Amino acid sequence: MTHVVTDNCIKCKFTDCVEVCPVDCFYEGENMLVIHPDECIDCGVCVPECPAEAIFPDTDLAAAPQWLRLNQEYAEKWPNITRKKEPLPEAEALNGVPNKLPDFSPKPGDGD
Repeated sequence: MTHVVTDNCIKCKFTDCVEVCPVDCFYEGENMLVIHPDECIDCGVCVPECPAEAIFPDTDLAAAPQWLRLNQEYAEKWPNITRKKEPLPEAEALNGVPNKLPDFSPKPGDGD
């Protein structure tokens, strides 16, 4: 089992979760984070740290199979992130806005 980042992270990219991850399994895209499912140890410490409430166990209904695939694919392409950064400027306004997948950017972030 693993955890996955879902669509509420898109265009928010709060990074509170990355600092508590004991195995550094977060990867940074231009406008969201993903979790590498092969590296995640399913400890769940990131879940309560996410202000966007965008992290779920892959067995949760909110973590549809598309999110597991997206996390897997982009964790292989994007740089690792282990330090907290400022969220995106529009994060507070977009936190909780549904159906943000069309706004997903496949471009990598800066990582550490």
